Amino acid sequence: MTPDQRLRWLAKPAAFAACSAPLVVLAFRAFEVGGLTLGTNPVAELIHELGRWGLNLLLVTLAITPLRQLTGWPHWLRFRRLVGLWAFAYVALHMAAYAVIDQGLAWEVLVEDVLKRPWITIGLAGFLLLLPLALTSTRGWMRRLGRRWQTLHYAIYPATALGVWHFYWQVKQDVTEPVLYALGFALLMGWRWRHARRRAAATGGLATTAAVDARR
Repeated sequence: MTPDQRLRWLAKPAAFAACSAPLVVLAFRAFEVGGLTLGTNPVAELIHELGRWGLNLLLVTLAITPLRQLTGWPHWLRFRRLVGLWAFAYVALHMAAYAVIDQGLAWEVLVEDVLKRPWITIGLAGFLLLLPLALTSTRGWMRRLGRRWQTLHYAIYPATALGVWHFYWQVKQDVTEPVLYALGFALLMGWRWRHARRRAAATGGLATTAAVDARR
């Protein structure tokens, strides 16, 4: 086995472990294992941390194509689906923790929150955009949808933007952290736009180039 083959063989388990580690730490904090705690407001902290890690992994998912382009190592793309599914899992748990633990599935209160609190409205919208991406992430769905699969999965861009916006709006005082997330998202989108323009200059077709680049 060559060094490159060994790296590829080890990379997916390592990526899985890295994505699941924050959830394990949160479980330890929730059950106060080893002196870890969720602080004085455990429910709010749990909801916040689940959402933050969902947003982190959405940005990592968007960073995989730039990493491939920067490093020239094509196997980065092997991790995109895994990281994307973990991102969805954290976002789904974030939503579930809010609806079940915080609100006790009180549907009238949940509906009222969605209608009256804009940061919850856009958070729900982002989740709903991610839902079909998770459901169609298998190779079988890729074959069934054909070219429409890639068009559908462009929804990760507005979903991530809504996630950043949701974070910004729900922060009541210090907005430094959500602004940093917004800058990170803007840098990733700027990189994609710049790379598409460069390829367009080489091929003479911006629309075709952007579509090809996104598939990679």
